[in-house]
Amino acid sequence: MPLFIVAIFVSAFLLFQVQPVIARFILPWYGGSPAVWTTCLLFFQTGLLLGYAYAHSLVTVFRRKRRVQVGIHLGLLLVALILLPITPEAPAVDLEKSGSPVWEILILLAGSVGVPYLLLSASGPLFQHWFAECHPGKSPYRLYAISNVGSLLGLLSYPFLIEPTLGVTKQALFWSFGFVVFAVVTLLVGWRLVKKGKDDALPGFLSDQGGSRLTIRSVALWVALAATGTMLLLSLTNQVCQDVAVIPFFWVVPLSLYLLTFVISFDHPRWYKRFVWIPLAAISVGGVVYLLLQQFSDEEMHFAGQLAIYLAAIFCGCLVAHGEMVRKKPPARQLTAFYLAIAFGGALGGLFVSVIAPLIFDGYWELHISFLVLTLLAAVLILSDLRTSRWAVRLGAVLGSLAIWAVLSIALERHKSIAEDEVIDSRRSFYGVLRVYEEGYETVDQYRSIYHGRISHGMQYTDPSFEDLPTTYYTENSGVGLAFRFHPARLENSEAPLHVGAIGLGSGTVMTYSKEKDRFRFYEINPQVEELARKHFTFLENGEGEETVVLGDARITLQEELRTQGSQEFDLLIVDAFSGDAIPLHLLTDESMELYWKHLKPGGVLAVHISNLHLDLSPPVRTLAEKHSLDAIPIEHDPTDNEVTAYYSDWVLLTRNPKLREQIEAEGYNTFWYEEEYDPVLWTDDYSNLLHVIRWD
Repeated sequence: MPLFIVAIFVSAFLLFQVQPVIARFILPWYGGSPAVWTTCLLFFQTGLLLGYAYAHSLVTVFRRKRRVQVGIHLGLLLVALILLPITPEAPAVDLEKSGSPVWEILILLAGSVGVPYLLLSASGPLFQHWFAECHPGKSPYRLYAISNVGSLLGLLSYPFLIEPTLGVTKQALFWSFGFVVFAVVTLLVGWRLVKKGKDDALPGFLSDQGGSRLTIRSVALWVALAATGTMLLLSLTNQVCQDVAVIPFFWVVPLSLYLLTFVISFDHPRWYKRFVWIPLAAISVGGVVYLLLQQFSDEEMHFAGQLAIYLAAIFCGCLVAHGEMVRKKPPARQLTAFYLAIAFGGALGGLFVSVIAPLIFDGYWELHISFLVLTLLAAVLILSDLRTSRWAVRLGAVLGSLAIWAVLSIALERHKSIAEDEVIDSRRSFYGVLRVYEEGYETVDQYRSIYHGRISHGMQYTDPSFEDLPTTYYTENSGVGLAFRFHPARLENSEAPLHVGAIGLGSGTVMTYSKEKDRFRFYEINPQVEELARKHFTFLENGEGEETVVLGDARITLQEELRTQGSQEFDLLIVDAFSGDAIPLHLLTDESMELYWKHLKPGGVLAVHISNLHLDLSPPVRTLAEKHSLDAIPIEHDPTDNEVTAYYSDWVLLTRNPKLREQIEAEGYNTFWYEEEYDPVLWTDDYSNLLHVIRWD
């Protein structure tokens, strides 16, 4: 028995540790979007389904041929070993291509980790089946709890041990070595099964004789509950990443809680009590609905409190889904079919959140659907179990279920209506939800604004007299405003044309600073941003200078341009990709800084916008400035009551030209850091950890 425990533990550890390893590896290639993780989870859920299907087919087709089962499995394991290590290759650069990279990510993952992941996925049910053959009379279901303990450790060791100590390349190599260890353990398990003797009769509870048969209702219920759990996990994780940051820590903790609910549910029936967990799930879901409504208020709860509520909803909601599922589990002889149904439901839930929802919704409404489906399933199951109870009990349960459903539906509809109030255009893609609002109708203050999630990316007055005003983070007293006003080239000649690069388009507000003969080159990863900027705003159209929008990830595009065209020779490069919560971290690494300066003129200026609600990005910027011998000039702008179009903003201007600081200080602007001492934070393409810069206080 210890051999099977070790085998299942190792396979589960590797199965779930590879998920953050490979997702972190490819994250920078796709703009650092939260959808990278949900797409990876779709692949992993599908891989789990295929692995369970393979295990089910192997033990069903070759039910009494143990040597054949072992031989096939070891043969595929040899193929997986040949394909190691799992380090994926970056996709080919295609600057003409834009849109959703979901299928490209799925194909990339299949080529790099597909075969090893499939075999690891199959190991849980397959080893449990082999255990049942070697140990008749002992239930294999508790091994599923051991499997989930291994999965938990595989996940939790990543943000606390693996990520802080190893770069992504070494992480992949470390995992590949672990897979070799797994192969050796699998060989020993196979040998143990073969030593059992000839292909004799199966133990009674694994034979085809006796016992209840599977019903469509049972299978449908398992699938529905598993799908609901996955939908809750993915939609709530999406919400966490949008509201805080896209980092492995916020991938791993929700997934760990999801797995913990499996451990609790499968270990023993005593752990899941309806009268405890259903009320707790209702309370936590209510907390999430409250947070959703708070997104549109002037003040909001501290992110640590928000995170606690989201995690509570994941844990309690998934425990209800999985606890109800295990209450309906079949006899041990139908073990692989049960796990196959669970995996199928998980894949369906992942497919809905990652692929279907972005196509049919213009907002993140799959979270709302997940809550309503969970409520409906719980009510149906409770009412089904009460069908023999007194009519008064059944009536009370029906009325209570309807009341909860009604309250939840009204609250979620309220959130949806607030989010869509005064919206004149809305789009959703792989990179998130964009909305254009128009407010102050038929007044001189009528304006339009564009939001990515809940973060503003520009506003413009519709009155022709004010439409060329720089607004929000880009006013004349902001860091970028000072960069234009006091740029060394402009100080020498006020009419000198500037070549300006900008990472992040938004509404195109910075074009208000353009003069005749200036050239502005915007790098924007989301084609829908350009569509909305040109359709609803006139900044690009009204700018005096020439403008070009280049679609694609800025980092990849700049690298390709440097290789094929040489330096862009920018006078000013604006990096404005960090005001949102899901920041593209690969735009703030040592290698990215080196790339920026290859595209800047010797006396050029790099303006980095670091305004962020939850992250303090000043330490990595200051560290990069010191490493590259740059003068880092912080510009904090807290607008006065008269600056009604301005938002609070933090910018850092980086340059090797001392005239910039001298002129800014001569005009009376503050250029000092509030904290003279700071802990250096150096990020590279191979190593980064956002936990260092989260505002915990």
